[in-house]
Amino acid sequence: MQMFTKIFFLLLICTFFFSCSCASKQRKINNYQIADNISQKDAKKIENLNDEVERKSILLGADKIETIKTIAATRNVALIINQTSMLSDNKTHLLDTLINAGVKVIKIFAPEHGFRGDADAGESVKNGVDVKSGLPIISLYGKNKKPSPEHLKDIDLVVFDIQDVGARFYTYISTMLYAIESCGENNVEMLILDRPNPNDTIDGPVLDINKKSFVGSMPTPVVHGMTVGEIASMIVGEGWAGEKKCKLNVVNVDNWSHGDPFHVAVKPSPNLPNDLSIRLYPSLCLFEATNVSVGRGTYEPFQIIGFPDKKYGDYTFTPKALPGFDKNPLQKDKLCYGYDLKDDVSTKGFSLKYFLDFYNKSDDKKSFISRPDFFDLLSGNSLLRQQILSGMTEQEIRESWQKDLEDFRALRSKYLLYKDY
Repeated sequence: MQMFTKIFFLLLICTFFFSCSCASKQRKINNYQIADNISQKDAKKIENLNDEVERKSILLGADKIETIKTIAATRNVALIINQTSMLSDNKTHLLDTLINAGVKVIKIFAPEHGFRGDADAGESVKNGVDVKSGLPIISLYGKNKKPSPEHLKDIDLVVFDIQDVGARFYTYISTMLYAIESCGENNVEMLILDRPNPNDTIDGPVLDINKKSFVGSMPTPVVHGMTVGEIASMIVGEGWAGEKKCKLNVVNVDNWSHGDPFHVAVKPSPNLPNDLSIRLYPSLCLFEATNVSVGRGTYEPFQIIGFPDKKYGDYTFTPKALPGFDKNPLQKDKLCYGYDLKDDVSTKGFSLKYFLDFYNKSDDKKSFISRPDFFDLLSGNSLLRQQILSGMTEQEIRESWQKDLEDFRALRSKYLLYKDY
C-alpha cells in the first residue's frame, strides 16, 4: 500500500509538470515566440504573424487601383517611383499594376538611389530605360532635380508613390516638393499615393529657411510626424512650391492613424535595411558630417557607430566595399571602435545622445565636425553646431527649439489626414 501511494504521487507530480510544460509551450506559440517542439522555419512564420496581420489590415494609397484608374482615365501619366512602390502584398509593383490595369504610363521619374534603389547616397543617377516595360527613366537626382517643361509637355498627371522615413534630410520629400513646383508651373495635376510614416514623431530643430537645400527643403523639424500626402498638402497650402499652385490630390491610407506602428518591408534606400536602422537614422545622420562611421560598408548600417580609436568603445567593425550597401564607405578597411546599437529599444525621434557621447570623447573637438557646412544643412541651422561646440547639454539644446516645435505642431494640425496621437 505504501509503495502504491508513492507511485501515485510520483505520477501526479509528473503529470503536473508535463501539463505546465505544454501550457508554457502553447503560451509561447500564442505570443509568437519560438517553441521547443516546432522548427525554426515554422517559428519564424509564427513570429511574423503580427506583422502580416498589420500589413493586411493597412490599405495603402497604392492599393486603391480603381480610384487611381478613375483619376488617371484617358490621361498621359508619369510616375515618380522606386523599389518601395509596392502594393501591400510586397510582391506587386505599382508600375506593373497600372500598366496591367490599362493606365497610360508614359515615363518614369527616379529619385535619389535610382528606380531600383541600388545607387549609393550622393551617387549620380543616370537616365535610362526600364527593361521590363520599355519606358524611359528620367533621373531627378544629380544635376537635374526637377522635372523640366520638356519632361512634362506630354504629361497630364504625375503620380508620386515612394516610401518615406519621416526625416527632413531624407531626400524623397525634396524630390516631391520640386515635382509639385514643376507641375504647378506647367499646369500638370499631381497625385500622391500615401503611405504611413514609420518615424511618426515630432522632434528636432525647425529648419532656418536660409539653410534650405536638397537635404532640407522646407521649414519642418528634423522629424515632422507627417505622411508624404500631408506634407504635399502643406507644401501647396503654405506656398512652399512657388506662386503657381499645383492641383493636388491625395489617395489616403486606410486603417492607420498617427502613432500606429508601421513595418517597412522593402528597404527604402541601400543603407536602411530594416526597421531599427530607419528608427535610428534621424539620430545618427548628423555623424555624416564627421569622420565617424555609421556602419556604411557593413551589413548593419545605421545600427552601429565607430571610429578607428579604442577610446570610442569596445565594439569593433571594419567597413568594406559592399555592393547593394556602399561601394566606397567612410573608414573603408579600417578597424573601428564604438557601439553596437542593435539592442537599443528606446531611441526614437531625434536624439543627440550618441553624437554628444562621441563628441565629448574627441581630443580635437573643434575639428570633430569635419564638414561644418554640411552639418548645418543637416541640422537646418548653424545654431546647433555652435551649441555643441559651446558645451551645452542635450537638455539645454532641446529646450532651445521647443517654441518652434509648438508653432510647427499648430501648422501641422491644419494638414493632417489621419487621427492624431
